[in-house]
Amino acid sequence: MNYAKKSLLAGIVLATIAVAHGQTPPSDTPTAVAASAPQDVQFYGWIELGSTLNATRPKDGQNFGRLFDDRADEILLNQLVYTAEKTLAPKAGEADWGFKLQGLLGSDARYTKSPGLLDDHSLVDHTVQPDIVEAYVNFHVPGPGAGGIDIKVGKFVTLEGYETIDPRSMPFYSHTYLFNFGIPFTHTGALATFHATKKYDLMFGVTRGVNTSLKDNNHSAAFHGGLAFNLGKFTGSFSTHFGPETPHNNHDYRWLHDLTFTYALSDKESLITDLNYVQDDAAKAKGYGVVEYYIQKITDALSWGIRGEIWKDADGFYVAQFANSSDYIRLLRGDQFIADARTVGGGATTYSAVTLGLHYNVPVAKPFSGLMIRPEVRYDRSSRTNAFVDSSQRDQWTFGIDAVLTF
Repeated sequence: MNYAKKSLLAGIVLATIAVAHGQTPPSDTPTAVAASAPQDVQFYGWIELGSTLNATRPKDGQNFGRLFDDRADEILLNQLVYTAEKTLAPKAGEADWGFKLQGLLGSDARYTKSPGLLDDHSLVDHTVQPDIVEAYVNFHVPGPGAGGIDIKVGKFVTLEGYETIDPRSMPFYSHTYLFNFGIPFTHTGALATFHATKKYDLMFGVTRGVNTSLKDNNHSAAFHGGLAFNLGKFTGSFSTHFGPETPHNNHDYRWLHDLTFTYALSDKESLITDLNYVQDDAAKAKGYGVVEYYIQKITDALSWGIRGEIWKDADGFYVAQFANSSDYIRLLRGDQFIADARTVGGGATTYSAVTLGLHYNVPVAKPFSGLMIRPEVRYDRSSRTNAFVDSSQRDQWTFGIDAVLTF
């Protein structure tokens, strides 16, 4: 089978299965969620397969600057996810409680996992790995403000950024430099959300650090919080995380700030802006940039979007590729190790990228609740260094596709 056929297999196989099962209208909500009252425990999940062709066929098989879609010309089991969740649904003036437990098996877990939590477990030549993405309990406490306070304790995804680990809420298969290198993925600690008014929420909490759970590489706490607003067609949030993050260093801070806002041009068109700034005091390194999205819904089943990004790695500290499946977690833990020869950075430069993609919902029948297929074409460029294609070129073209089957 040639590499072009391999790249299409992920989408075609799942699409064929779904169509064969019938023509039930697609749903954005998992079947178990829709069938249960909000206060009940919900069980749902998804499987994501994806592949990315690199037009220049790098010898090391890497798409530089990528994490979840880092392997060139391979089919990846990105995610097999199963979730048990009880969402908060308090009645006015009453307390409530909930929880979420979400497990992930796939190649994405190489980058979502945290020290001390399944971080030495892997399957299939170390590429497919397990992780527990979220494991928390939450409580609603009625009190001051328009909606009281929600308190979350455990391991949870970050407040920062527009893009997410969950592919169901993503317009594209590939992720931005901002998502990969400018924000955390998860935290472990406590986070409170104060619903001050019907339009504004204030979030504040304490965590063990960036992408940290059962073990902390420096045993120091960090702050995580922000402000969210909903003004009708204009929504957004400012979020921040700061504290010591360098392994075995509990005094030099890393600062990660993000501002995201969405403007609904109409019921079918949206503009999304994501602004980011990061600073590492120990490395004396800064990074910052902006991503702009335009998303248009064509039909109930089909939409398209374009994404443009500029992200500056001013000191060559943040952006890299990880050739060995264990190099990322070893670096996060602060291990003493010899990295793979092709685990390299891109140097001090500014990255730009443009992505054009489609988002198609294929009709499926129960027990499935949806099938999403997302083909895309993407162009990346480094302004000053030969970051791409075995560290030999300043740019790269990639063609990606994934399929996400929900149940």
